[in-house]
This record gives sequence, structure tokens and C-alpha cells, in this order.
Amino acid sequence: MRTNYCGFIDKQYLGQQVTLFGWAHRRRDHGGVIFIDLRDREGLVQVVIDPDTPNAFQTADKTRNEFVLKVIGTVRPRPEGTINANLKSGEIEVLASEVEILNAALTPPFMIDDENVNEEVRLKYRYIDLRRETMQKNLRMRYRIAMAVRQYLDAQGFIDIETPVLYKSTPEGAREFLVPSRMHDGQFYALPQSPQLFKQLLMVSGFDRYYQIVKCFRDEDLRADRQPEFTQIDIETSFLNEREIQDIMEGLVKAMWKAGVGVDLPDFPRITYAEAMSKYGSDKPDLRVKLELTELTDIVKDSGFKVFVDAANAKNGKVAALCLPAGNAMFARKELDDLAIFAAIYGAKGLAYIKVNDATKLNAEGLQSPIVKFFSEETLGKILTACNAKTGDIIFFCADKAKVVYDTLGALRSKLGHAKGFAEGGYKPVWVVDFPAYDFDEENNRYVSAHHPFTAPKDEHIALMDTDPSKVLAKAYDVAMNGWELGGGSVRIHQPALQQKQFKTLGISEEDQRAKFGFLLDALEYGAPPMGGIAFGLDRSVTLMCEKWDSIRDVIAFPKTQRGQDLMVDAPSAVPEKQLRDLHIKLRSTAQST
Repeated sequence: MRTNYCGFIDKQYLGQQVTLFGWAHRRRDHGGVIFIDLRDREGLVQVVIDPDTPNAFQTADKTRNEFVLKVIGTVRPRPEGTINANLKSGEIEVLASEVEILNAALTPPFMIDDENVNEEVRLKYRYIDLRRETMQKNLRMRYRIAMAVRQYLDAQGFIDIETPVLYKSTPEGAREFLVPSRMHDGQFYALPQSPQLFKQLLMVSGFDRYYQIVKCFRDEDLRADRQPEFTQIDIETSFLNEREIQDIMEGLVKAMWKAGVGVDLPDFPRITYAEAMSKYGSDKPDLRVKLELTELTDIVKDSGFKVFVDAANAKNGKVAALCLPAGNAMFARKELDDLAIFAAIYGAKGLAYIKVNDATKLNAEGLQSPIVKFFSEETLGKILTACNAKTGDIIFFCADKAKVVYDTLGALRSKLGHAKGFAEGGYKPVWVVDFPAYDFDEENNRYVSAHHPFTAPKDEHIALMDTDPSKVLAKAYDVAMNGWELGGGSVRIHQPALQQKQFKTLGISEEDQRAKFGFLLDALEYGAPPMGGIAFGLDRSVTLMCEKWDSIRDVIAFPKTQRGQDLMVDAPSAVPEKQLRDLHIKLRSTAQST
């Protein structure tokens, strides 16, 4: 039996015999004495094998990197001058009396301590990649955070209850993964996008406080912070209002960060959705960046610059600016051209700018830009005043539909804030509240739920559901941190009449209501309590704490690529014709389907 983990052995074990198991991280032959760095999940220990123990020496001589070993030996001090202060075991070594090869290994496709391995290779050999110290730390942090979640919620009276994975298709949100039923010809299950309806039913069932660390599935186009299957901390409560739910959940996030990185988060500020968009161009603002946007729509709507005038007077049009203090000298012409290309990613047709060479001269002499000639001095003065621009500053402008303007300047604010020294370090959490209840789908000429169809409107806005849904605010809230959305939730509709009114506003017919949500509507008729909840992305939270900004995949044991593939097991893959027949499925080619 193992007596110790390799990484835990230190000088308190001097003189003791230990039995260790692990992998040969590195083998070195120094003039007749063999050294093996033995590695397990807790770290490394140096094993010394000398010729005085011939059997052990012969075995060690055959050992290569990543062989699986059993070692029995005695802990002794390292010779003076060979101490490794970076290891817990750095003051000692183990003099082996027995070495046994439990399994040989092929030469691995990459060195375990190589941090510059191509990601495709890492994912193909994920079982080897997971041996790396970085990956071991990431997954152990994930475990600590999950344990902190369970401990905190248990102390708050929440109960962990599982919900089904084979679910009913309710295509009102993201695209679902469908699972064909063998026993029911032509019918399908869906994998749940979240346990939303089931957790509401649990509130109707009287469980009061529910949670689950659960897999969710969305068949969406992927990106660095999105996976087709992801892990959600799913939570629902009864008899609590928005603020009470937020207070409990704020405590949860604080507990997660304390357990994960030892940080005591401050109390979270609260800003409205409207304020977040107008100041930061994002509903998940990075408050580390000390830059804000400036609304200019009214100032420029009667100016001589057609691009600004058209946007300012268009339905849902907007003109806004981002001013960088002392930014005038920060940009060469090529960099300004590159920023225009960056803005195009977010739909902007261009990115105008003004370099403020002299704020007292409201003309081409004091303001450097191709667009200055289109404005009167009065308008230029108003622009500089609104932006609080001083000599030496640079102002960037975007004019388009509001979404394009916010997306563009919000992304620019984050990019330049970090690149040009306008951002702090650390963690900056924030509650974003009072979201719009609906978005307008221009393609289908109808309102759609901005969150999901079960989100309650503000009490004072219920009447607006009939007259002007665009003005209805929801009892919805998000937690954001450092430009990432950690979680989002809302108070739910618990009254049947209001839920049906919601469906009517969304243009969902009574027939579709019954077909898709009949079980929920029925449940609401049997005494549903006021309820509300939230869901946090566990993967995103761990990614933030591990500072793995490039990819969420580094905190998931067996992730998919950005094309939704598992390179290790080669999934998705074709299946035998017989299996398709059993499922009543016939494939057709892409040409046929189009």
C-alpha cells in the first residue's frame, strides 16, 4: 500500500521508510547513480537508486519517462547544494531499496512540462495532457469551488435534487440537441438547455430551496467561452424577492472566490441594464477599466456630418464616443487603421476619431481628424464638453444602430483599457438589474423573451405588456465580473393568468402553449408559490479564477473543440445502419436536404 503521496514528503519523514506510486517524470543517470523524479497528483519527489541495490538499479536502468512505478525507500536529506526550494520535497530525497515497473509507456507525444504544445495534440491525448501540473491545478481548483458551493448552499438550507436529462423539446431559446426514441417511432427527446421548468415545478412541489450542479446542453456555434455541454450551478427559491435572492447569491460568489483563490470580494455594486449599456457598452461590464462611453446622439443629430445625422435620426439609432485621456500620442496611423478593422468585427461601418491637439481651438488647427470639417465650432465644443476631453486626448466615435454602437465601443473600451493602461487588476463584480423583458425580432415581426418566457415583468409594468412591450422591464438580474457574465436569473411568473398573458405578448398561440408548456400551466393552477432563482456558469467561474482567458477548455477535463468535436474519442462519429433503422432514421445527403 502507498504510505505517502510524493509531493507531501518533507523533512519530517527523515529516516522513515515510504512506499510510493507514480509516474517517472524524468530519469537521469549521473555516473553510476540513477535519479528518478517520481510524480503523482500531489507533486514530485527525487528518488535515488545506486548500484548497492542491484535489483532496483537494474529496474531503474530500464525505466523511461512516464513509466508507472512502485518505489520503496528511505527518506534522507539531500546533499548540501542540491536543495530545491521550489518543491515541498526539495530538502529530501528517497533512497530506493525496491523499484518495480507496474507498466511501461510509449514515448509520449509531448513532454509533460512543455507549456507550448498545440491544443489539438493536447486534446487528442487528453489523458496525458491532464497529467500536466497546470491541468491538475485547474481541475483541483474546480473541485474546491464545487465543494464550496455545496457547503454554502447546504448551510443556507438548499437541497440538491436531480432533474431529467432526457427532456421535452421546447425550442424557445438556443438550438437543442435532439435524441431519437427507439420505442416511439418518429418522436424525440431533447437534452435540456437548463433545468428551468423542472426547478419551477420543484418550487410548486414545496421544496422551497433547490440547487444542482448540472450538465446543460446547447447546440450553438462555439467560441472560447462556450461548450456544447457545460456545467451550471442551478438554483431556485420560494418566497424571496429580487434583492433577497441577490443577497444570498452574492454570498455564494464570495464563498467561491474565497475557496478558489483566497480572495475576499467586496460587496457588489448594483447598476441598471440601461446604465451598463450607456456607460460601458455591455451588460457584463469590466469595471476594472476606468473608461466610460459618452452619448452624443442629440448633440450631432442636426450637424453637417451625414453619417452621424443619419444614425442619430434613425429608429433605434445612436451616436456615442469613447475618450482616452492623454491618448493622442498612443496611436500611430496604422494602429488607428487596425482599430477600424477591429470595429468591423462588431458590425461597425467605420470608426471615426478626433485627436485633441489643442482643446482651445475648435477647428482643424486644434483638432486633428478628417471629420472635423463637417462640424461647427459650437458642435465641436459640445462634443468636447460632453466627453470631458482635454488637450492630448483622443476621442473615438461610432454611429449606427444602438446594438452595433454598444457592441463596438464596449469591445473597444475593454481592448484599449487593458492595452493602454486604463485598467486595474483584481476582481470587480457587479450586479446588473432591470433588464428589458423583450427583444423585438424584426425578421419575424414579433417580440421574443429577452431571457425566457417565465421571467416576471416588473409589477408596475404589467399594463405595458398590452400597450408597449418595448418599455417593459423584467425582474431579471445578472452577476458580471471582469467583463464575463458569471450568472443570470430572475423572479418567475407564478400566476397562471400572468403566464398566459406573457405567452400572448410573445405571440405563442394557445395551441402551442398547451403543446410546449401545458404541464407547467397545469402546475401553476395548483398553488404555485412566488419563486425566483439564478444559474451560474461553473466553467466560466473557474476559468476566471485560473486566469485562462484564451479558452474555457483548460478547466474542463474532457472538452470539445470549437467545432464541437472530441478529438480523443473521435466524436461525433457515424453509426451502423442497423442502429439507424432501430431508431427509424434514414440519412440523406447535404445535396438532398438543400
